[in-house]
Amino acid sequence: MTVAIFGAGVMGETLLSGLLRAGRRAEDLVVTERRTDRADELRERYGVEVIGNAEAPARADTLVLVVKPQDMAALLDEIAPHVRPGTLVVSLAAGITTAFLEERLPAGTAVVRVMPNTPALVDEGMAAISPGSHCDEQHLIEAEELLRATGKVVRVPEKQQDAVTAISGSGPAYVFFVVESMIEAGVHLGLPRATATELVVQTLVGSAKLLRDTGEHPTVLRERVTSPAGTTAAAMRLLEEGRVRADFLAALEAARDRSRALAAGHE
Repeated sequence: MTVAIFGAGVMGETLLSGLLRAGRRAEDLVVTERRTDRADELRERYGVEVIGNAEAPARADTLVLVVKPQDMAALLDEIAPHVRPGTLVVSLAAGITTAFLEERLPAGTAVVRVMPNTPALVDEGMAAISPGSHCDEQHLIEAEELLRATGKVVRVPEKQQDAVTAISGSGPAYVFFVVESMIEAGVHLGLPRATATELVVQTLVGSAKLLRDTGEHPTVLRERVTSPAGTTAAAMRLLEEGRVRADFLAALEAARDRSRALAAGHE
C-alpha cells in the first residue's frame, strides 16, 4: 500500500519519519511539497519521492491530508478530479469534518478524521479517529496502523471530536503551562533555574509513567503522596481554594467551544 502525505510541515514530517521508523519502505511513501528547497531537504533526509498534489492521488492508495484548515478546500478542489475509486483519505486538519471532505471528493470516497497531538514528535502521540459515512472497518484499521507509527490511537464518534480537541489536541499546552509555572515557583523559592527545570521535568515524566504503568486512578496516586497535615496537603488545600478544578473545566469548555466554531466556519 502506497501512502501519499500532503503537506510536509511539522506534523506531516512527524508522520513521515514515524512511518519509516516503524518499518515502512521509502519507496512506498510519497510526499507533496511546493517549496523546492523543502522538497530537496525531504528527499535527502528520508529518501522519499516528492511530487505535486495533482500527481499524488494516482500514485497512492491512502491520501493523508496534513495541511492547515484554511488550505483544505483548495487542496480538495485540486486533488478531487484525480482521486481513484477505493482510495482512503485521512485528514489531520483541525475542525475539518468528514462531511466537508465527502462533499468535495468523488462520491463514495472513504474518509477518516483525525485529531493528533504534538507528542507524536517523540512517538508518544495520542490520536483520535472518526469514520466518515463511507468508511468501513478495514479503512479504520488502515488509519490506525498509520497513526500507531507515532503513538496511540482511539476511535471516537465524530460528535466527540471537539471534546477530544480540548483534551488531547490542546492538552500538551496545559501540561507545559503547569510545568512552566512550577519551574517559576522553584526559582522564586530559591532554586537555580536549571535545577528547578530538571526537578519539574523528571517529576512530570515519572508521574506520567506511574499513571500509565500502574493503571491506578490519579486520585489514589495523589492520596499516596498527601500525608495528613503534611506539606502536600498544605499545597493541595490552596489549589482547591483557588478553584483550579473549576478553572480547568472552564478552560476545556472554552477550547471545545472554539473547536465547534472553527468547524462551523468550514461547513
